[in-house]
Parts: sequence; C-alpha cells; structure tokens
Amino acid sequence: MKLLASLIAAALLAGCAGLADAGARVDVSIFDRSTGEKLDIYRHRGRLYVAGTPGNRYAVSLRNKTDARVLTVLSVDGINAISGQTAAPNQSGYVLSPWQSAEVSGWRKSMDEVAAFYFTSLDDSYAVRTLRPAHVGVIGVAVFREAEPPPPPSPAVSHEAARDQRADQASPPTAASAKGESLARQSEPRLGTGHGERMDAPTRYTDFRRASGTPAEVITVYYDSRANLIAQGVISQRPYPDRPNPFPGAPGSFAPDPKY
Repeated sequence: MKLLASLIAAALLAGCAGLADAGARVDVSIFDRSTGEKLDIYRHRGRLYVAGTPGNRYAVSLRNKTDARVLTVLSVDGINAISGQTAAPNQSGYVLSPWQSAEVSGWRKSMDEVAAFYFTSLDDSYAVRTLRPAHVGVIGVAVFREAEPPPPPSPAVSHEAARDQRADQASPPTAASAKGESLARQSEPRLGTGHGERMDAPTRYTDFRRASGTPAEVITVYYDSRANLIAQGVISQRPYPDRPNPFPGAPGSFAPDPKY
C-alpha cells in the first residue's frame, strides 16, 4: 500500500520511557505536561489505564523499539490525532525511525502547529464538540511495519492525502444522550480530551509504504479521573500488610550480632 506523503514530528525525546511490555515494536507513555510527570500505568483485567487530572495538559510519547521504521496511527477518543477523522488504522500516523521517539502533544492543525491535548469534562471534549462522543476515554496506537525501508530519515508522521475525506456518514449519537448514559455509571463525570491552545510543532514530509494493510500490533490505553478508576476497581486502595518494608525500624549505628 503506497502512501502519498507523510509529516515529520518535530518533537523528539532522547530518553523517553515507555510502558513496560506494552508493545513488541512501540512503547507508549502518557505524560502530564502540566506537572512534567509520567502517568502511572494500572493493569486491570487485561487492560491498561492511566488517571488524568482535569485541566492538565498531556502528551502521548511513542518510542520505536526496533531497528526499522514504523508507522504509528494515533487515535484519541476515537479520533485521528493528525487528520481529525473518526479513527481507522489506514489513516495518517506518526512515522518513527529506528530506536527513535516522538512526543505528540496535541491535535495537528497545520504543518507548524497543534492544539494541545488536555484532560477535561465530557462536555468540553473535542469528541463531544464534534458530535462523536461514543469512544471518549481511550488512546490507541496502531503500528505498521515498512515494506521496503528507504535510507533512515528523522522521526516522522504520515499523511494519506487520498484519504483526507471525512469518515462516518452515519449520524453519530448526540452528546446529551451519551453523557447521560456515562454519568449513570460513574462516581463523577468522565474525562475526555480537549482541543486546547495552539502550540508550535513544525513538521515536514516523508514517504512510507506499509508492509501490510493490517497493523502489526495495536496498543490501547484507557484513561479517566483517579476517582472513577478507584470506583471501577482499577486503582486499589486496600493496604498490603504482607508487603515487605525496606526500612521498618529506627536508625542504628552498626549491625548487631544475630540472636541465634
């Protein structure tokens, strides 16, 4: 499958840490840009979760773990982060050179700018404001191998111009009905991803040809507020009495002789 063109992600991370064994080819991490912290990953019933703080900006970090270029199609709340289309694996994505990383901090608005990702209420989310509330609360990365790698360029994002038309001709569910259903199941309003302030994120074009029309892997990370994840049992507040404590006693001068 030949891609017409691709965009290169300008933001590179030299030492970006990813999710442990989250993917065979690409590590994915979520960073709170308001605090500078990497969000903890919680595993629950085979799924990965992060707890977001309402109002805080965040970024999705992608790290290529292989010695070949890969294409990573990034979906946030069921929406392609580059084109704004209802997400599908055959759409625009970020291309990473061998072992390299890129930080995606917003919805791409042009070759030079993105609109910041930030955790917000369901009503304020980009998905609801574009009448697509059905998949709020999930971040997905579809990874593709390259058919015939060219000489290695910088980390990049791909953009299929031929597929830029809007997806989903069917009428989406209304924001009001989706909100009502979700609030009935949550301890507090769900989190979504907002369409924030414009930020500089220069890009350029590159070429990429997929080895297959099917992703080599798909990485999925769900998110919500900490209170909701506790209510769902994702984050446990139970004590661990049997967990060893590395410093259980008062300070001493030297190691004493054993009693027996």
